[in-house]
Amino acid sequence: MDILKNILKLAVGLLAGILIGLTFAGVGVVLFTDRTAAQFISSLGGADMLEVIYAAVAGVMFFLISLSVIIITHEAGHLVCGLMSGYRFVSFRIFNYTILRSNGHFRLKRFAVAGTGGQCLLDPPDRPVENIPVFWYNAGGVLANLLLLIIAAVLFPLVSHPMMVEFLVIFMLTDFILILINGIPLKMGGAGNDAYNMLHLRNDHAAKRAIMLQLHANALIQEGIRPKDMPDRWFEWPEHTDWRNSLEVSMPLMHASRLVDRMEWEKAYGEFEEMYSHKDEIISLYVYEISCELAFCAMMTGRLDRAMSLLDKELMNYVNQYAGVMSSKQRLLCGKALMMDHDRDKAMSIYDRLLTTKDTYLLQGEVKSDLDIMERMLL
Repeated sequence: MDILKNILKLAVGLLAGILIGLTFAGVGVVLFTDRTAAQFISSLGGADMLEVIYAAVAGVMFFLISLSVIIITHEAGHLVCGLMSGYRFVSFRIFNYTILRSNGHFRLKRFAVAGTGGQCLLDPPDRPVENIPVFWYNAGGVLANLLLLIIAAVLFPLVSHPMMVEFLVIFMLTDFILILINGIPLKMGGAGNDAYNMLHLRNDHAAKRAIMLQLHANALIQEGIRPKDMPDRWFEWPEHTDWRNSLEVSMPLMHASRLVDRMEWEKAYGEFEEMYSHKDEIISLYVYEISCELAFCAMMTGRLDRAMSLLDKELMNYVNQYAGVMSSKQRLLCGKALMMDHDRDKAMSIYDRLLTTKDTYLLQGEVKSDLDIMERMLL
């Protein structure tokens, strides 16, 4: 039965890939050449089926290559413009791989954030929040993609090979779509895109302060500093929070996470419970993170029924998905094994595995915190 399911998935995936390839090629041909949609469809009708499949598969490959190049260029644009604005390099991620600088050397580690193909994280200059520039850092990605589109448009009349024409058509169409997605101010899944942040951070002091402190804290955590050892003023619970603004939500999330690092379980439980009460307003990624920490704090305060209600199949899938790149998920699994499954050997094996692989994790400050908490649990 499993073999049949895998064959079916492969067949569906292949068919979807062919349709996507043909769609991208067709739209690109209509937009960037003098051929009409009717002419493109007519040419498919007169072509050999193997040639159509070959062109479609090539189209999918060209799309994947184009997307990779465009994402790398987009994040490089953020990097260059950020560095020119006085920011300091922290990390550069493409898909699941992150380049970071540690002790004067560049290292490659695995990390992932749901819903993102890449991310360039920099540390803001040491200035008052109102004086930290945000325009060019946010605009850099779209500007880099615009430059790519111009270069591709200049090269397009110079190529004649059908495969190169198809590649450039798909490349320009993909680049154009991503320029629109990042260049038109809008929120996607509750989070603002580059253009939205570029326009709104200058006038939204609370959101700007939140993202700058988040960037500062992320840089230190990556270097191995624990949240409990950072300045108190960075972790203030805001008097008013717009729960639909993901940047503002990061402040109470940072505050509660610091309580976890300090092992103030009752206070942390109360704050995560308060955030969880707004789950219908908060972006899904934050809801998952809040749910994980709320479940852990529930276990640490003896509220096992509450923890069990939170750790459903959906949340456990999320935990297992990110356990290899986020040590906090290993901490949660260790707590669950010890306090809910009553399996001390399993809990010890989770702790030992994290101790052995700790250097592979990106956020070293978080790893130190999680190992410390796990050690105290297992005493």
